[in-house]
Amino acid sequence: MAIYFEEPSRTFSEYLLVPGYSSAECRPDNVSLRTPVTKYREGENPAICLNSPLVSAIMQSVSDDRMAVALAKEGGLSFIFASQPIENEVAMVARVKSHKAGFVTSDSNIRPGQTLADILSLKERTGHSTVAVTDDGTSEGKVLGIVTSRDYRVSRMSLDTKVETFMTPLSSLIYAREGISLSEANDMLWDNKLNALPIVDKNGRLTHFVFRKDYESHKDNPLEILDEHKRYLVGAGINTRDYEERVPALLDAGADVLCIDSSEGFSEWQEQTLQYIRNKYGDDVKVGAGNVVDKESFLFLAEAGADFIKVGIGGGSICITREQKGIGRGQATALIEVAEARNAYFAETGVYIPICSDGGIVYDYHMALALAMGADFLMLGRYFARFDESPTSKLNINGNYVKEYWGEGSNRARNWQRYDMGGEGKLSFEEGVDSYVPYAGSLKDNVTLSLNKVRATMCNCGALSIPELQKNAKLTLVSATSIVEGGAHDVILKESAQNQVR
Repeated sequence: MAIYFEEPSRTFSEYLLVPGYSSAECRPDNVSLRTPVTKYREGENPAICLNSPLVSAIMQSVSDDRMAVALAKEGGLSFIFASQPIENEVAMVARVKSHKAGFVTSDSNIRPGQTLADILSLKERTGHSTVAVTDDGTSEGKVLGIVTSRDYRVSRMSLDTKVETFMTPLSSLIYAREGISLSEANDMLWDNKLNALPIVDKNGRLTHFVFRKDYESHKDNPLEILDEHKRYLVGAGINTRDYEERVPALLDAGADVLCIDSSEGFSEWQEQTLQYIRNKYGDDVKVGAGNVVDKESFLFLAEAGADFIKVGIGGGSICITREQKGIGRGQATALIEVAEARNAYFAETGVYIPICSDGGIVYDYHMALALAMGADFLMLGRYFARFDESPTSKLNINGNYVKEYWGEGSNRARNWQRYDMGGEGKLSFEEGVDSYVPYAGSLKDNVTLSLNKVRATMCNCGALSIPELQKNAKLTLVSATSIVEGGAHDVILKESAQNQVR
């Protein structure tokens, strides 16, 4: 006989936090949002932690290398999307890892035999006025000089003038050798009144630039997450089909943590993928799995060797799995049950497995609710798709700026591996839609605002850390009338509310 759950499955909007005692120490500046990403034994430290509990979804329309760098600067983590050729995903990971904090890989490069017209075209395309001149026109080529806007005058020069005739040659440049610290590079910038400092290796090849403006930016990002080599942390998605080829390639590129990208994690396919990684790499390689919605499936992935487990099926804004297959569970209910299972597993084994709430976040305050219900960090798609740093096009639709956003189960993405059940390698039917989301500007501005709200909410609950919030939070179910009462009502609004995670 089928099993029936007597209680309805609930969403975040059906709950509110009840305020707790706030001491004089409960100020937003004192709140720490540091949280573990990978499992650890009691008394030990996690291998990977975040300073902000946000990760970007494993989606074509959300997570590329640009998003990864921007989010790492704010203390979060991106998982580069897996629905692309292995070599393309590897290249994205490599670009993130080559982008040291304060050290920038050149994206404006040219050969000496090219022309002023090529310089102007490159400047228009990248927006950058500093161009590296290398023997092969790539960022890894042997550096021959640089070109800045001070090296040419469009009104006085022919567009077919060769770059080699007006570039500043390496012999006249002040540059630094590979291995210099960011602080030392900054001293050279200031001592020599430079705006840009090329970093060159022992073979004369360009490795990075250090720009005066980027050094200041580095100082403005105290939460950024870095590895032992001062490189940004980055995650990468994998699937249950080509993991034997994809995993080694991503690890060689420097990926810090992997995550199986799947709509449903309670499967032999995920178990096989985790077993392959554990048999080949032991516990050195960190990999998350999911998604799950109950205790049984959590324990399955825990025993299979997952370093973190994603919770949520069908709750994403572009996901139509529930209406297509009738599969899923309200995000709040799923998260509460899995968190209870995680805590019981920790008490029994001494191993803490972080859980990631994936989907169901509509408003900023839902972030605080999800953390209070037991999530260690949150995976967001629509939230990040709205920003400048997402890889999609910015469009003007009916006078409003929007960004494209599509699901991995849509016909546009055709990520059949995410929904793989062992059959033919194709997408049988859609489980996601193609859509627009309102354009919201820069990631930094929006993430700062959202997390300020989370910190303020935590102070209202008397919590200065996520573990404290999870331990001491008081949550109450609300009626439909309470939900209406909780927003602006019985007034004529001058402006629309800004709280929604659009």
